[in-house]
Amino acid sequence: MADKLLVRLFDVGLGDCIYCRIPKSHEEGRDFHILIDCGTWSSTTYLSDAMDKLKPSLPLIKGKRRIDLLVVTHEHKDHMTGFGMNIWDDFSFGAIWMNAAMDPNHPEANKVKKLHAFAAEAMAQALRLNLALGPELTEFANAMALNKDAMKTLRETLPKASKIKPTYVNADSSKKDLALPLKGASISVLGPERDIDFYYLGDEGNPSLRSQLKFIDTGLPSVEAAVPEEPVETATNLDPADFRRLRSRMLSTALAFAHLDGKICNNTSVVLLITWKGKKLLFVGDAEWDTAFKEGSKGNCSWNVMWNLRKKQLGPLAFYKIGHHGSVNATPWGEAAEPLAILNAILPVGSKAKAKAVVSTRRGRYPPISRAELLAELGTRVSNTRNYAAAFKKKGVRTSDVPKFGEFERTWFDAPQPLRTDLESILNEQGFIDVEIEA
Repeated sequence: MADKLLVRLFDVGLGDCIYCRIPKSHEEGRDFHILIDCGTWSSTTYLSDAMDKLKPSLPLIKGKRRIDLLVVTHEHKDHMTGFGMNIWDDFSFGAIWMNAAMDPNHPEANKVKKLHAFAAEAMAQALRLNLALGPELTEFANAMALNKDAMKTLRETLPKASKIKPTYVNADSSKKDLALPLKGASISVLGPERDIDFYYLGDEGNPSLRSQLKFIDTGLPSVEAAVPEEPVETATNLDPADFRRLRSRMLSTALAFAHLDGKICNNTSVVLLITWKGKKLLFVGDAEWDTAFKEGSKGNCSWNVMWNLRKKQLGPLAFYKIGHHGSVNATPWGEAAEPLAILNAILPVGSKAKAKAVVSTRRGRYPPISRAELLAELGTRVSNTRNYAAAFKKKGVRTSDVPKFGEFERTWFDAPQPLRTDLESILNEQGFIDVEIEA
């Protein structure tokens, strides 16, 4: 095991917390230790337990457990909740990477940051006014408050304690920006692109989104105008008809902006490519895909941009961390030409040296996630699969223990799938899945 690269996915409910150990690859001659994300939509107890389990695997340097590289893929609760928790006193960090959109001073993400701030405050305003709130809106508003605490920890508290500065990365980051004390391995960033606003914001061919983006281009109205506490006069920077329509849809408007903000946030995920002993390992956060890249147009998804700009780096993989908890929009697949070409490139059918893959997922807050049909397709392309129907039968575990089994799982339960944190946790109580890559 000591000479094998290890990827460990902790079971944190619906969220990501991923540990990677590259053997003997630190310039000091020891192993190189990476943590990718620490978040959940489930109980935060999962994260406390995960960090307790992680500590023995890390070297003790000057009284602290050393993580050589911390990567926070994007600003969503299920990837960063842990950084709003008091669980980091025993750790130190060699480097902290976040995506360029998380940089408060990044000039090519001005519109995205403006949209993000507006969406968050609009949701909070709707929450204050109790506008027919459901669980989704309440959770979103609370998550934004938590993210603010987590971002302060990532930007200030942890870097200061480790005497470093955070690095906001993009696919064009310089070698100096990405410099690490590595030997015998390399770590590259394939996404997002530097120009966040151009590549990922909006879709000029979509009338609904175009209407929303008009407010960004001309100056967003105040939150009070979109979700007013009491009747207000028409905003001077909006057409009167647009303003009346916006005000009459207080909550739906807040949700619309929040949905757009969430999609863009997913597509600004740090996409990390680790190359070791000729093997490629890909960690994609929540990067999304579309049917095709739109040349010279805004509103592309991260996978399409990578495929068209960085295709040479997306060759056959030794390991794939399945994106967005097995969501249908996070791993290119289906019949459309471009997504199928991407899938065939990274996980070729019939490869003699099939990749390994794993997914952190928990059906609940978003019932369609994970997409079992997608996981069954991936099961035909990777080597570390499990027939969960047979595994459950062998261990005497009831399928009634699987959330929404009849609705989402039954049809595909006997098809080999990549290892899943949710189902593995039902079968055993280890609390994580280990995947080893041999040189």
